[in-house]
Amino acid sequence: MNAETPQQSPRHVLMTADTVGGVWSHALELAAALAERGVRVSLATMGTLPTPAQRAQAASLAGLELHASEWRLEWMENPWDDVRRAGQWLLGLERELAPDVVHLNQFAFGALPFAAPKLVVAHSCVASWWRAVHRQLAPASWDTYRRTVRQGLDGADLVGAPTEAMLSSLALDYGYIHGGLVLPNGRSAAMFAPGDKEPVILSAGRLWDAAKNVSALQAVATRLPWPLCVAGSASAPGAGEKSIQAPGVLWLGELAPDAMAAQFARASIYALPARYEPFGLSALEAALSQCALVLGDVPSLREVWGDAALYVQPDDHDALHAALMRLIDDAPLRQQMARRAAERARHFTPARMAGAYMSAYGRLLAPAASRAGGPGRARRKTKEAACAS
Repeated sequence: MNAETPQQSPRHVLMTADTVGGVWSHALELAAALAERGVRVSLATMGTLPTPAQRAQAASLAGLELHASEWRLEWMENPWDDVRRAGQWLLGLERELAPDVVHLNQFAFGALPFAAPKLVVAHSCVASWWRAVHRQLAPASWDTYRRTVRQGLDGADLVGAPTEAMLSSLALDYGYIHGGLVLPNGRSAAMFAPGDKEPVILSAGRLWDAAKNVSALQAVATRLPWPLCVAGSASAPGAGEKSIQAPGVLWLGELAPDAMAAQFARASIYALPARYEPFGLSALEAALSQCALVLGDVPSLREVWGDAALYVQPDDHDALHAALMRLIDDAPLRQQMARRAAERARHFTPARMAGAYMSAYGRLLAPAASRAGGPGRARRKTKEAACAS
């Protein structure tokens, strides 16, 4: 796209999100930042119905309209009937709401014939998760998922991801080589501030998700002089009352946002020895709270945090123990690393995130004014411009 071509700004975005992961927090943060730019967001949610706390969060945001469903997500067990019905529901919402842009935080819906231009954002995927966690390709039972993801990517007018590492994985796992945009996440510092730091190590993540690697924390917790607390859900979606146990650590359960912020405020160290983390929103929240960071040595976390964290190989428990003990025993180093993390975190603001998304929406809308060449032509132009940026 010519640099002199003026970009158009949307006034209304239809955005999808799930209620069982970090995309929920990301979507609300982005919606709030977009509202400050005069953009109204209709948020269509899937996975499970929003909890009362989530509904209250959404209701507190000006310019956000919530449309809730409980259709199963594309990575869940036997989801395809639900995915098809969810697609019909979304097409109906688009006809009713007439948004300027459709922003999809799931892959499958990129293949749908929306009238508005489509942005598909790759926050994570099963194929890259499986490679990181199991160190092999996902089995043939995931072939339908793989085909669906590729079709969704091919149907998008523009593709984005929160890190270059996640964007690059789309080529490796799905043969998607048409480029895209890095759209970093952001978090408001207003909710996350340091308190009186205590001799506490904190982690947060779904206990049932092997990518979070809570087992590594359990392996070292009893050898540490400080308590190691873990917050997060213990039950996978659809698991009913069945939950994962976390012996060796102090499990805090699933906390409301304000309670989670209080835990970040008091913790001196945040440990996330993740095998897989396409961005790491919880690490950003911890850094805004001036926790020293100990992270899994994976490309995406290196990309986001640079020299503002200590890194350990996810399965090297001795290295994890040594890194935590180094920070416990060396208060000046711990404070220095906490300051570095906080300084780095200030780059990932909601305003910067909203600016990146507004630019992406503008790329979509610029060719939409003259779509005589058809959606495919507009998509190719947009992706060429994204690769050149």
